[in-house]
Amino acid sequence: MKNKDKEIDAKLILDYQSGDSYAFVALVNRWHVWFCKLANWYVKDTAIAKDIAQDSWTVIYHKLTELKDPYKFKSWAISIVNRKAIDFLRDQQRTDKRIEEYQLAISKNNEENEEADDEVKVILLKEIKNLSIDHQQVLQLFYVQNYLLKEIAEVLGISVGTTKSRLFHAREQLKKVVIKYRKNGRI
Repeated sequence: MKNKDKEIDAKLILDYQSGDSYAFVALVNRWHVWFCKLANWYVKDTAIAKDIAQDSWTVIYHKLTELKDPYKFKSWAISIVNRKAIDFLRDQQRTDKRIEEYQLAISKNNEENEEADDEVKVILLKEIKNLSIDHQQVLQLFYVQNYLLKEIAEVLGISVGTTKSRLFHAREQLKKVVIKYRKNGRI
């Protein structure tokens, strides 16, 4: 049976090499499913295996005229499918490694940013405590409790203009502190 398969393949290859393009179609019909299964054994993904088989057929198509012993088609073609599958896996490993390195860098950067953010929070909280009670109240109501300026004015029993003024001055004092710490390289 194996010899008969080899003879069929050899005849199809010789016919193709003689100019019969339908012989190549018949060869594809005989082997494509098997090549897909072989590639799938490597990559464990049917869609990718089909792509690998298709890429293998492209190589086979371009090099089939150079095949000297048509009886060795099966082993020759299988080696092409194997190489294509292994190449895919190597590329996938390189891609996975790059993704992992990128995610590690992002994670490290996020940790550094979180540490810097934590330091900024500590500094700002310390400096907010140094502000007057009036300024602290306005900041608390505006930023923490999300009150509108009009609501803050009502709660504190002051005008909206005074509320705006206190909020502005509190921000300016905190801005000076941030600038000072940035110049010193702490933020």
